[in-house]
Amino acid sequence: MTDTERDALDVRPSPDELLERYRSEAGAARGRLRLYLGMAPGVGKTYRMLEEGHRRAGRGTDVVVGFVEGHGRPLTTALVEGLEVVPRRTLTHRGVVVEEMDTDAVIARRPTVALVDELAHTNVPGSAREKRWEDVQAILDAGIHVVSTMNVQHLASLSDAVATITGAPVHERLPDDVLLRAEEIELVDMSPHALRQRMRHGNVYPPDRTQIALERFFTEANLTALRELSLRAVAQRVEGQLEDVNHANLSLVCDRVMVLVDGSRGSGRAVRRAASLAGAIHAGVVALVPPPESVDAMPFDRARDLREVLDVAVELGARINQLGAGDIAESVGAAVRELGGTHLFVPQASVGRLEGLLRRPLADRLAASLPDVDLHLVGGE
Repeated sequence: MTDTERDALDVRPSPDELLERYRSEAGAARGRLRLYLGMAPGVGKTYRMLEEGHRRAGRGTDVVVGFVEGHGRPLTTALVEGLEVVPRRTLTHRGVVVEEMDTDAVIARRPTVALVDELAHTNVPGSAREKRWEDVQAILDAGIHVVSTMNVQHLASLSDAVATITGAPVHERLPDDVLLRAEEIELVDMSPHALRQRMRHGNVYPPDRTQIALERFFTEANLTALRELSLRAVAQRVEGQLEDVNHANLSLVCDRVMVLVDGSRGSGRAVRRAASLAGAIHAGVVALVPPPESVDAMPFDRARDLREVLDVAVELGARINQLGAGDIAESVGAAVRELGGTHLFVPQASVGRLEGLLRRPLADRLAASLPDVDLHLVGGE
């Protein structure tokens, strides 16, 4: 369906269609997206965005505020002063007047940079687009750079985990592709204790909401988990950028955890140990899997166990990498070197005395071929 046909029928493109259009139209003419990512409300994302707006305007850049939500925070609201603000668009929904960003007005104004708060926000029904990130894509398509903000719980891939951790459903979700394709991401970090102190001082919510928030969503345990998720999201983004540059140099600047999943009794335990270490050091995980012909030759029970462990690995955030055919030690060694692995977890199979005398153990061969990799042997369950 063409855009003209859509307009005639008043049909909005779906988020998937918009993402596909974004990918196909990406090029030098598009604006750049800079994103301030935080673990929770109140860490200072909007404040940092407005500070950047003032810095750029002070250097002579044409900057406008497309939309900023101050949430009644005096310091944030005061920082809007001195910046040009594009008037908002008002809509009436169920008898209530609601203000939204006037995307068309921002594009017509054609600034160099637009500041747009709360990227995951859902627009009121009747708006031209359902989500604010869709508005931002339209602004970027017009060649305007955008500086925006969001919290980690709104990432689609993490929202269910956040809901489980905090006990609060996440209603506004943003496709991971929007984050991954941002040209710049900056983490606005703060310790859980410091954020709770900010709340107690009245710098986040009004006094009548502060105590309830501290007891429910903003507990020390919840904030620690959210901080871990935000650190991991940024670390994975940085690792992905490094991969695009040079696999061979990846191990010089960041860790990567790899685990051999061969269907043996220790595979499941090895995957969990690998994911645990990766979480502690903010590293990615890669599961190394035998080629299809090797899996087809396995006994039924072992092949079934292998697939079950791979499901667990994917749930824990691992990327699956299929090994080449041939000698297992050589294939694993080649994959670890190619992908820049720094840690390798290997399930330790029990070997009989005669077999040990006739055949050199896999762990010994890997240790000899990968002297710069930390080798972790994991016993059976």
